[in-house]
Amino acid sequence: MPETAHDTPWADRAWTAVLERTGQTAAEVGSRFPLYADPESGTWKSTSKGSWTGGFWAGLLWLRALASGAPQDRAAAAACTGRLARWADQDTATRGLIFWYGTALAAGPGGDRAAAALREKAARSCLAAYDPQRQLVPWGAAFGGPRMLARVDSVPGLVPLLAGLAAEGERAAYGHLMRHLTLSRTECPPRPAWQAGPGDGWTPGAEPAPGWSRTTPWLMLGLADGLHFLADWLDFRAAGGLWEAVDGLTAARPASGDGFNSPRPAPGDRLTAPRLAPPAPLAPSIPLVPLIPPAQETHPSGPVDSSAAAIESVALLKLAALARATGRGSDAERLTARARQILHRLCTGHLSDRGALTDGCYDAGRALAPRHELIWGDFFLALGLALLTGRADPFAT
Repeated sequence: MPETAHDTPWADRAWTAVLERTGQTAAEVGSRFPLYADPESGTWKSTSKGSWTGGFWAGLLWLRALASGAPQDRAAAAACTGRLARWADQDTATRGLIFWYGTALAAGPGGDRAAAALREKAARSCLAAYDPQRQLVPWGAAFGGPRMLARVDSVPGLVPLLAGLAAEGERAAYGHLMRHLTLSRTECPPRPAWQAGPGDGWTPGAEPAPGWSRTTPWLMLGLADGLHFLADWLDFRAAGGLWEAVDGLTAARPASGDGFNSPRPAPGDRLTAPRLAPPAPLAPSIPLVPLIPPAQETHPSGPVDSSAAAIESVALLKLAALARATGRGSDAERLTARARQILHRLCTGHLSDRGALTDGCYDAGRALAPRHELIWGDFFLALGLALLTGRADPFAT
């Protein structure tokens, strides 16, 4: 159940601060898209095109509009979403991040028709890019580098985006999700990127490096959306298999066995279970994952990544809602408790007086914005607070 204001006064204070910061950011960047802000001055580095993060800024504006009910806030959010249109046909799997989070809060029943139309256009473009042999939408060439990559940050957003296109889209969403889950189980910690090799093989990708802070949170978020948006297509065994994958990602332990392989569903088939190795028991010597992880697990004394923690909090609260709805009460309590702990730590230890979530790490390998406010960190913090306090539905975005 969502928390009440009496239970979480810190969450309500943080919610107000983050929305005030959103207004300040909007005034500063105008028609541009914020990327990251200096932790001391609060000044934003912005881009005119939006890059892969543009949907998070639009999503944050929609959260503000839904909270305030002000026509001018709604107009600002709608205008920002409209500026994402240039990305609909770009060759990048980050269209999931751009168009799901940039439109979901706007395109629901009674919502913004232009946002709904844009989301469908982007989804159909992503479906056209789906490779049935490799069972994924390739990472793409829009940002340079190899095109046929499987990267974990192409999972969230893209799964619900594709799943909205009925049977063909649901099969592609399932294939895409299972491809990444299969690859993630071949190494511990999960490797965030794999490059297509000869035949049906895959070779480790160089970037992001293993131990990247956002690897598991992105996978958890994609899993949560898969369990919800593919529910009508998953048979009992397949759903159980995905819950086993959830257990493996949320239990703070190494993956066990040889991983799992996903079936390749034929047109008209129901989606059936992957072959999963049972999770190993948690060894006492293995520490729990910290609430705020290091940006790079191999450098625990380096910068942390508050944005990874914010993403995890949203994934946990979505999974908790699913667990509660399917009779997994103890799982729901465990997942909610960790999400609450993460959000409390973020709000009391990393939220500045101006309402900025600091200590996010854009790119540790390049030392780019290593302790900064990140636009997706702000978005997922706001969304996590909205979910915790009942201000938003877990699967509205």
